[in-house]
Amino acid sequence: MEEKEKYVRPTWDAYFMEIANTVSKRATCDRGRSGCVIVRDKQILVSGYVGSPVGLPHCDDLGHQMKKTIHEDGSITNHCVRTVHAEQNAICQAAKRGIALDGATLYCRMTPCRVCAMLIINCGIKRIVCERKYHAGKESEDMFKQVGVSLEYVYDEVQKYENQ
Repeated sequence: MEEKEKYVRPTWDAYFMEIANTVSKRATCDRGRSGCVIVRDKQILVSGYVGSPVGLPHCDDLGHQMKKTIHEDGSITNHCVRTVHAEQNAICQAAKRGIALDGATLYCRMTPCRVCAMLIINCGIKRIVCERKYHAGKESEDMFKQVGVSLEYVYDEVQKYENQ
């Protein structure tokens, strides 16, 4: 009789990260199709993905709206500002539905940007699990460390995407 390979269930972190990646398939900006799920007590509270505000055109339809950011160290990064980030959309969904996020865990593709980091901190999320690092994520990492928000990475590498 052939021995069956034992099925190994994914960890909770792997399970929720896979769901965040599934949510990202709805994203409407091809630079960083990102999804996010926010969870508490092993239950999904809300999800969000990168996309334009309701009623406004999407990058996939109209193209990117790029802005350059000059950082304190003189480096310059490019950002598409047409879209609302996945983390912001998830937090907005919680606000629309009256769902408290205090003490929750957020799963996302890469280190949240500075604005997302401030929102995450202020809504009381205590843990973040990212698939990879964001090329301009150091400031967010520093803020999370200062306030005691746990930040973990599945892969210790920077997320690569078009036109960084």
